[in-house]
Amino acid sequence: MQTRSQILSKHVTFDFDEASLAWKSNKIYQGNGTYVYRCEQIMKNGKPCKKNACLYSDFCKTHNKSL
Repeated sequence: MQTRSQILSKHVTFDFDEASLAWKSNKIYQGNGTYVYRCEQIMKNGKPCKKNACLYSDFCKTHNKSL
């Protein structure tokens, strides 16, 4: 009988570098290993907003008011 980890190790390949990049894609690095969420608003020029998102929101103060 095989254990769960033996079964999963045969079928699952996990790319930690890719997962790390995906996790960091909506965050801003603050230094010392800390991150904050980035505002998810897309600007008129097609680029994402670079401000920090408000607590319990997906948007910064500026874009939270416009919604």
